Amino acid sequence: MDRALKNINYKEETKELAVFAKALAHPTRIAILKHLDNQTCCFTGDLVEVFPLAQSTISQHLKELKNAGLIQGELKPPKIRYCINQQNWNKAKLLFERFFV
Repeated sequence: MDRALKNINYKEETKELAVFAKALAHPTRIAILKHLDNQTCCFTGDLVEVFPLAQSTISQHLKELKNAGLIQGELKPPKIRYCINQQNWNKAKLLFERFFV
């Protein structure tokens, strides 16, 4: 976070919106979310087949989405199965809707 803004007391809703917005700030992440929204769940390897990117790149985007709480991963050794975190996905939609009204 910007040092000049660090000491400002933002509403929790504003902070959450910023986290979601940052996670959505890359077209690949938006495309991954759209793909996951049409699937029950999928593995990283499935996404590598859909998107012409290296597995490490896909994994980095998944990490960002997971850190923002928009997706969740379930360990299915030796793989991780990803799906949308419906609770946070709905919260993000609501926060963006309020922001754009």
